[in-house]
Amino acid sequence: MPVRLNVVAYIFQETFRSLKRNNWLNFAAAGTTAVSLFVLGIAILLVVNTEHIASTVESNVEIMVFLKQELPEDEVRGLRPKIAGIPGVEEVQFISRDEALRSLERQMGEGSNLRESLGGENPLPDAYKIRTREPQQVGSVAAAVGQLPGVEKVRYGQEVVEKLFRLTRWVRMIGMTVVALLGICAVFLIATTIRLTLFARRREINIMKYVGASDWFVRWPFLLEGVILGGVGALVAAGALYFSYNTLVSKLQETVTFLPLVNDGRVMLKIFEGILAAGAGLGIIGSFISVHRYLKV
Repeated sequence: MPVRLNVVAYIFQETFRSLKRNNWLNFAAAGTTAVSLFVLGIAILLVVNTEHIASTVESNVEIMVFLKQELPEDEVRGLRPKIAGIPGVEEVQFISRDEALRSLERQMGEGSNLRESLGGENPLPDAYKIRTREPQQVGSVAAAVGQLPGVEKVRYGQEVVEKLFRLTRWVRMIGMTVVALLGICAVFLIATTIRLTLFARRREINIMKYVGASDWFVRWPFLLEGVILGGVGALVAAGALYFSYNTLVSKLQETVTFLPLVNDGRVMLKIFEGILAAGAGLGIIGSFISVHRYLKV
């Protein structure tokens, strides 16, 4: 046990000595990690927000079902359980013709004299407004509702909805591809920078190997150094992302109030935890790969 404690003490001592001795190279490695993870974090936030906006728009897609004018009241009310029983229907709301006319009057504003223009008649039909459990079920539910007796017309903007779904699929695919490419670039940049620091210390590694040090005895200080550099870079990146994103969201919420941006603390915490874990992980991977090359003496 005393020997192991001595080894642990040596590893920490060598790690911090190396960090102090190669301060400029280590600063460059931590800076590269920070910049890479900051760019990667921006890409992840863009994808998360794009996904959130797409999901919000999709969830607002509704089906309007207009009934025949001459349909008796009992048949109008009898349609509700039939519509609710169709697979995929989440919510059914009845809109009477009087309620629809009042809503139209509110939209046209005071002084429109809509009722007088219509001669005191209400030409609007009774209707049902339907929301589906999944946005992709809108088409099948609309087709099933259109087959029910007493239904005059079903409207949900078929072409617009289909274009919206195609657009959101492309946005998701492009976003995930961008994140994957930036992740690969980040790994490459960090591994290259760590390799530069190891190149400057290749003689030190060779001497340790020639005097009989095991691979893991040589490797541990560099792995710990990689964790520290990756962690420091990730902390800087997470902090910069936190302040810049919160500032951006607060400004946009004042000017573009209808834009549904992600501002959930739990989601943001997961992203920042992921960046910290990625920084430490990339430091370990980069150090492990780079040290392995210089252990072959």
